[in-house]
Amino acid sequence: MAISKFHQLFLLSLLSLSLHRPVLSNQEEESLLQGINDYRTSLKLTTLTENENAACLAEEIAELIKHQPCTNTSGPASVPGSQTGFPGFLELLNNCEISVTSTRDGEIMPACAPDLDASLLLSSFTKTRYNKNLNDSKFTGIGVASDNDWIVVILTTSTPEGGYTPAPEEGEVPDTDSGFTFGVNGVVSSCLLVLLFAFFMF
Repeated sequence: MAISKFHQLFLLSLLSLSLHRPVLSNQEEESLLQGINDYRTSLKLTTLTENENAACLAEEIAELIKHQPCTNTSGPASVPGSQTGFPGFLELLNNCEISVTSTRDGEIMPACAPDLDASLLLSSFTKTRYNKNLNDSKFTGIGVASDNDWIVVILTTSTPEGGYTPAPEEGEVPDTDSGFTFGVNGVVSSCLLVLLFAFFMF
């Protein structure tokens, strides 16, 4: 049985779009981010913008600590950004291509809550010693990631010492929009390939 050209085009389109599926956001992480920004707004502070590099590191740390038991003693433990309070911290930075010198002024804040209960999570940051960091106007960015009962929040600054930026290669200018550009270019190029295929098939 021969497959019609229309079906071939349809299958190719599905394959192309499946290669560029969007990353789904974690509901608990989005809820916590919104709660933290609402908290800061209530204090007349600017909201925190998402920092992709900090989110990458938060994901690495959440993966690292996900099997630690979540107890009353494993709550807030703020870690200055450049300290190696986690095993293999420099390797985690390398995995996210973050320069160690750009983490000094940041804060890494892991917390746990059974089943990542939203109300417990928010209070783990706003009603503990973490609130000192959330109340600080020097922080402008945030990265959030979770795994099992653990969530990791990383606060960043707009300074070179706290922006969690990659170290540029010699003579290279850092690309701040690479993630977005890749996503848009990938979808656009896929659509163009499908159109070209359709043009030559019919």
